[in-house]
Order: sequence, then structure tokens, then C-alpha cells
Amino acid sequence: MQIAQAMDEPRRRGGAGRVSALGLLLAAALLYPISAVVEAAESEEGELSCLAHTLYWEAKTEGRNGMVAVGWVILNRMHDGEYPRSVCGVVKQGKEKPGCQFSYWCDGKPDTPKPDEAWTLAQAVAKEMLSSPPPDPTGCAVFYHAAGTHAPWATSRVRTARIGRHVYYR
Repeated sequence: MQIAQAMDEPRRRGGAGRVSALGLLLAAALLYPISAVVEAAESEEGELSCLAHTLYWEAKTEGRNGMVAVGWVILNRMHDGEYPRSVCGVVKQGKEKPGCQFSYWCDGKPDTPKPDEAWTLAQAVAKEMLSSPPPDPTGCAVFYHAAGTHAPWATSRVRTARIGRHVYYR
């Protein structure tokens, strides 16, 4: 009630009346610069792009379940404390030296996906993972490898799942 009275006060004094929407926008712009809003939107778009590309290149033949599992590895790493706190940070970690965490990122090949069903699915799964992710099928995994390969580090990790052609560990 006191706020409404305060907003009516200028009218009682012969002023313009209640605070206008334009006034609120101007006040918000002064408190929260537009460049920060643009930067946040670009950052969100960048995170979505990094995740969609990773799901595509790491699990495009695995369907939705495989993409969700790879997505959870990235989200689990972001919350682990031992890894960067952003999708792009996790995905791009290791490029500066041999041992990229996600092989597509530093294999030297172009990263432009084909405009096919797998790319459409990767974009949809990435959006879901960043807004309202489904349950984690990996058992909190932060590592995975292709089932047909030998990963020397796997012996020191706990195997949590096999989903499609990938084996998951924490």
C-alpha cells in the first residue's frame, strides 16, 4: 500500500502520476547496461551452440538417448568443481595441449554440421538440456569413451552406464 501511495504522490503534487513503463525501462537501463543484456543473450546462444555441436559430433549416430547422455556428462562436469563452469569451457578444455576432452573440438576437421535430422535433434536436445533437462541416465558420469576403444584412465574410474556405443564413468 505504501508503494502505491508513493507512486501516486507526484500526481497529488500536480506531477505526471504513476511511474510509466518507459520510466521503468530507463531506470533499468541505467542500473543494468544494455551491453550486459546483449552479452548475456550472446552467451546463452553461444552455450546452446557449443552444446548442440558437441551432441551432434559426439553422438549423432546415438539418437536422443545418446545425445542426452553426452549432454549430462557436460552438465555434470560444469557442477563438479574440477572443470570450467560453462558448456563452452567444458567442451573446449584441453585444446591448448594434446588431450582434448571432446575429440571433435580439436581434430582439425570443419565443425559445420550437415543440415540433417541429427543436427535438428542435437539442437532440440541441447535446448532441453539447458532449460529443463531430463533425468541423468549416466549416474553422474563425468567421463565416457566409445565402447570399442581402450581408455587407460577407465581402470581408475567407476563405470556407471553403457548407453548406445558409449561407456560412462565417474
